[in-house]
Amino acid sequence: MSLLPSSVRQSPLLLRTVPFVVFVLLTSLQGSFGEVGRYWIYFAKTIVGAWLVWEMRGLVTEMKWKFSWEAIVVGIGVCVLWVGIDPYYPMQDALFHKIGIGSEPKASPAWNPFAQFGDGTTLAWLFVIVRTLGSTIVVPPLEEVFYRSAVYRYVVNPDFEKVDHRRFHWPAFVITALIFGFTHHQWLAGILCAFAYQGLVLWKGRISDAIAAHAITNFLLAIWVVWKSAWQFW
Repeated sequence: MSLLPSSVRQSPLLLRTVPFVVFVLLTSLQGSFGEVGRYWIYFAKTIVGAWLVWEMRGLVTEMKWKFSWEAIVVGIGVCVLWVGIDPYYPMQDALFHKIGIGSEPKASPAWNPFAQFGDGTTLAWLFVIVRTLGSTIVVPPLEEVFYRSAVYRYVVNPDFEKVDHRRFHWPAFVITALIFGFTHHQWLAGILCAFAYQGLVLWKGRISDAIAAHAITNFLLAIWVVWKSAWQFW
């Protein structure tokens, strides 16, 4: 028995947007309960997100994974790009400050469970594993279904289900990438990443390859974060 309201399950647009919005709202709460609290909120958010993906799996036909060679190449390439360009452009808060929007950015503690709970502790590793699983298994289907299936096609035509995944529409291509990019602190990497994933969808004609590529990117990035202590990416 589904716990999603029937109004959501019966609306193709709501089915693709409400789970993503719920996930984003939970993300916005991460800084509301202190430094330790944000780790537990992420833990809860991952569980809720996994449940949402489970609820959606049989209702959103394009929510499947397809590990084509193109998806693997794009997934690896985006990870390399994300890390490689990081030192060469201002992050979102610094960019907004430079153009007169917002106050001067203040350094905030990195999402580093080893610093918070102790090097090598069970609790620290629990949150590393949860973050890795959440970003690899939960985030890609929620985000790709929202951005690539709903937002992109809705910009083309509000009756978005009639829009073929292979259809290129430059306003939708740019708008979707900008929205995706500026929901990330690393906004430029986010925009380029969105171009890559959307291009993959246009090339293959399905969302599943973008979900797989996104998962590969996030998994490799998680390995890089822990291996190199590059916590700024989390």
